[in-house]
Amino acid sequence: MSHNHSHMGKHRKHLRGRGNAGSLHRRRSNFNSYHPGYSGKSFCPTVDLDKLWTLVSEQTQINAAKNKTGAALITDAVRSINYKVLGNRKLPKQPVIVKAKFFSRRAEEKIKHVDGACVPVA
Repeated sequence: MSHNHSHMGKHRKHLRGRGNAGSLHRRRSNFNSYHPGYSGKSFCPTVDLDKLWTLVSEQTQINAAKNKTGAALITDAVRSINYKVLGNRKLPKQPVIVKAKFFSRRAEEKIKHVDGACVPVA
């Protein structure tokens, strides 16, 4: 008996799998065409606040420490393939301008506390 699913065939549950099943094997070409970037890992390496100073040369660090005018040191975290700045550990009491794609809430607070600035970069 077909129970209202036509008199010829039977209703056979989910023939192609439920939902997005098969997106990595039998339906791969469809997902690559119409949903690019659906599968795979997201890539977002991080750096802590205390490690920001290792991204700058030693001579630049010395010059920034001697500078009494309050000029801020500029560090580019994206250049060293660190896309997110985390607020772990302590930051030296020197103003610093940090360029990165993402900042955690605590990192922003700590950078602004030392009269620094967070510059989001695309």
